[in-house]
Amino acid sequence: MTFYDREAELDALETAFESPGHEFYVVYGRRRVGKTELLKEFCGEQPHLYFLASQEAESRQREKFVEKVADYFDDRVPRIDGWDDAFDYLGEKLAAEPLIVVIDEFPYLVEENDSLPSYLQSFVDERLQDTESMLALCGSSVSTMESEILAHESPLYGRRTGQIDLQPFSFQQAREAIAYDFEDAIRSYAVTGGTPMYLTLFDYTQPLAENIQTEVLSPTAVLYNEPEFLLRTELRNPARYMSILEAVATGHTTPNEIAGATGIDSGPLSKYLQTLRRLRLIDREVPVTASAKQSKRSRYLVADEFLRFWFRFVEPNRSSIEEAPAVVYNNTIEPNLPDYVATTFEDVCREAVWAAIRRDEHELGPYSEVGRWWYGEDEIDIVGLAPDDDRVLLAECKWTTEPVGYSLATTLQDNAEQVRWGPNARDEEFALFSKSGFVDGLAEELDDNWSLFSLAEMDTLLSPAS
Repeated sequence: MTFYDREAELDALETAFESPGHEFYVVYGRRRVGKTELLKEFCGEQPHLYFLASQEAESRQREKFVEKVADYFDDRVPRIDGWDDAFDYLGEKLAAEPLIVVIDEFPYLVEENDSLPSYLQSFVDERLQDTESMLALCGSSVSTMESEILAHESPLYGRRTGQIDLQPFSFQQAREAIAYDFEDAIRSYAVTGGTPMYLTLFDYTQPLAENIQTEVLSPTAVLYNEPEFLLRTELRNPARYMSILEAVATGHTTPNEIAGATGIDSGPLSKYLQTLRRLRLIDREVPVTASAKQSKRSRYLVADEFLRFWFRFVEPNRSSIEEAPAVVYNNTIEPNLPDYVATTFEDVCREAVWAAIRRDEHELGPYSEVGRWWYGEDEIDIVGLAPDDDRVLLAECKWTTEPVGYSLATTLQDNAEQVRWGPNARDEEFALFSKSGFVDGLAEELDDNWSLFSLAEMDTLLSPAS
């Protein structure tokens, strides 16, 4: 698979390994997000030992690990009775030669022996810290990696020298992999999200409709059952979690709405929502002007575009897809795709705002917070806050077939009065984002407090700076 981006993570790993003393890194994140590719790219030509754990008996796991160490050092495989002996053997070898040691899918080892973190603690304290070597533990089970390595109760707590919680690509990062024009790239990203493996499954010489039908709606395709496998990585009984994700993906975003759609009482539902948030499968959102801890005006969103697409269009239509996937695409997905993509477009517009803020030559900003705002029936797609300057940004995003006109600008200006933030004399800045451009004369009619962004201008903002 082609390796994309991840410069910051690579720099962190390379700087750590080149620095004096030992390193103990933890690399974790959801399935398919690119953890293994990152570590393999990092190891490259460096002296390294890479061990991929598997779901098999502990004794066989240990044998394979020791065989891997012996093979690297061209040594006879020793007799090993336990993990303590295995790590002692590795420690003896590292004393003579600096090395990167990667243990991938570490949670599989813990499944078979929950004392493994204690053995590793002894290895780090008594062997690794006296070397110039680096140990990297990697895993797709976020819950296991956090509880067995990062949590305060873990024997390994406080031993790590760094960690990388690898996230899916933003649209700007994913753009390199999506070989469509800017408009279709947004549509495609709304389907795949930023997970590298999902991005690379699409054939960008084919229309998006063809990719959806071939790579998502086909019962033999990898992505057809991917969310179920993802949930089983973390959860023993994923059925209720799947019903919650489907409810959120189909527009039930408040706790009361989710409870009504799933039939799950508010008490248990709260725990399920907390678990899904911890696993990075849903996000809790409050108005940007509100306190995240105190606000009761929360909404829940599916945290990944592909999962949102799958639970919106695939899961509710599984029976029909098995029989006639083309009919599901033509009658259910294609007619609703513009409304679905509109939500992704808002996220891309927020990325464009941050990009504009980072580019000094652009007049927008700066703002320290950017997010959605709503109160009752009133809602604004993007609100930016600059508390030190008593300045607020208010913006709307339109993924429509018609150019944006004066009415949207007037409505946005009127809604600005509902945003109770800052002093009465605050400065207000406005912006409009439009897929189909703007009516003739609009830019000339608006004053200097307004910025208009077409797709071409967003494409420039979200392209690498020259």
